[in-house]
Amino acid sequence: MQTIKTFWKNNWVGYLFLSPWLLGLLCLTAFPMAFSLYLSFTRYDLLTAPQWIGFQNFAEMFRDAKYIKSVTVTLTYVLLAVPLSLSFALAIALLLNKGIRGLNVYRAIYYVPSLFGGSVAIGLLWRQIFGGDGLINGLLGRLGIEGTNWIASPGTALYTLIVLSVWQFGSSMVIFLAGLKQIPSDLYESARIDGAGAARQFAHVTFPLLTPIVFFNLVMQIIHAFQAFTPAYVVSGGSGGPLHSTLFYTLYLYQKGFTQFDMGYAAAMAWVLLLAIAFITCLVFVTSGKWVHYQE
Repeated sequence: MQTIKTFWKNNWVGYLFLSPWLLGLLCLTAFPMAFSLYLSFTRYDLLTAPQWIGFQNFAEMFRDAKYIKSVTVTLTYVLLAVPLSLSFALAIALLLNKGIRGLNVYRAIYYVPSLFGGSVAIGLLWRQIFGGDGLINGLLGRLGIEGTNWIASPGTALYTLIVLSVWQFGSSMVIFLAGLKQIPSDLYESARIDGAGAARQFAHVTFPLLTPIVFFNLVMQIIHAFQAFTPAYVVSGGSGGPLHSTLFYTLYLYQKGFTQFDMGYAAAMAWVLLLAIAFITCLVFVTSGKWVHYQE
């Protein structure tokens, strides 16, 4: 049996090269996570020493009206933004897969919005587009239609952020397009010989073979949607919008931790979010066996 001394003698060079990553993992990921887990059971205001309070932070969430509102807003955002974004990305990918000229140019143009991600600049741009004196109302005014302040209205503020999410469909579109390129053309020829039209070809050839790509994009978009922060912060000025209509979970977490200096409560919120994302991701993985088809 190989001794520890022999093991290190044979592998120390490899671990030497791994040491920067291992130090980063321990110092920048593992320790902060462990410390935040400890803080979630304490009352901590960043100025005084943490005080152990057990599960009080977690119990307080069920009595916090703003917390419940942030959960409702975030779930609404995820349930609407994710399927709309994926559907739009898939539709554009199908159009670009028709062999049109200048495919690379169109692909680059459509991908550009995704490069900006959740940048502050895009949030400011969205305020200019959907504000009371913004571009949308300017166009409606030319048609004789009186607009509204879409961002300041509780009934429409969240939907402007959903539109922003759908607009940044480029990354999913590129992945869908790559998946479409991998589908054998002879399957479509066989389907056409059997009399299948475009709709039946999509339902029985394209989508079943594309389900692994749909699965990947779905998981990534769910995680991204739950972590959305910058657009809501910039568009609402950090307030969460009128009647907290854009109070995303991450935005309320930021308010509790860095505005109200209730870092213990914020840490508890962060761990609840982590567990919620892990649960939903696991649920998608468990159910994937019933609708994801892998080509043999």
